[in-house]
Amino acid sequence: MLRTFKSAVAAALCSAVVGAGVAGCGSDSLEDWDPLAPSTQKAEADPISGTTKITVAGRSVNVSCSGEPAKGKPVIMLMHGAGDGLDKLAPLQKTLSEKNRVCSYDRLGAGASDQPDGPQSFTSTGKILTGVLDRVAGDNAVVLAGHSLGGLIAARYAPEHPDRVKGLVLMDATPSTMVADISTTIPASAKGPAAEVRAQNLAIFKGQNPEKLVITDGKVQSAGNIPVEVIQHGKQYLAAIPTYGPRLEQAWTAGQRKWLALSDDSKLSTATGSGHYIYVDQPEVAVQAIQRVTSQAARQTNGE
Repeated sequence: MLRTFKSAVAAALCSAVVGAGVAGCGSDSLEDWDPLAPSTQKAEADPISGTTKITVAGRSVNVSCSGEPAKGKPVIMLMHGAGDGLDKLAPLQKTLSEKNRVCSYDRLGAGASDQPDGPQSFTSTGKILTGVLDRVAGDNAVVLAGHSLGGLIAARYAPEHPDRVKGLVLMDATPSTMVADISTTIPASAKGPAAEVRAQNLAIFKGQNPEKLVITDGKVQSAGNIPVEVIQHGKQYLAAIPTYGPRLEQAWTAGQRKWLALSDDSKLSTATGSGHYIYVDQPEVAVQAIQRVTSQAARQTNGE
């Protein structure tokens, strides 16, 4: 029983108790996904097809793009969670690219991209995102679709770049108050597995993660009236944490509702059959949400 219990807690933590994965949790290996085929176009002026390395601020960043560019239609940028990389998003990218231009990238410290020189902030990781978007989207509008920590980064980035980001999909995104949530929900006096969850995640927040990203709380800023869809998990995996699990679930749910302040045109839904990895457990839910937001963003951008 003890061994099974510990495994359940470890699984909950690795699937991002606070939306930030732990180094070593790993991701599914690649098989034969088209979006990750070797790049066939190397010239800087040409659209990227497949996977290639680009240079942003002197660092090598691994990028994957697929699907045909279409005039007046936003480019979708998929953003992975902590502990993952663009390979985890490959099946989602493949499906979306049948009707859209879709890209993904490994943030510094993740996947095949360079390691960061030192601690990263939301500002510095945002600058890398800007460089990637400059290369893959140019002057085209962009829809950001982020999972977990990728969702948090996308939600912090969008209000500061209203000229570029025209839509958001947040898939069980790390809440904007997660540092405070876990600090107060699991007290310093906690013992056993709950204490381990608290200590490990507070360390992650301080930058002890593969990306060396220091994760801080912040007020949700408005991104205007862009279409925003927030999708939260339905299977309460946080309940595996003893004593404090139900309160963590409540804090997470409250955090998802707070993301609605991003836009006057936002909505919250629940993927009832999903744990933290909504785009894996119920890919159709993620695909439909991203396609809806992309279509709506295209209409707004084109003045329809």
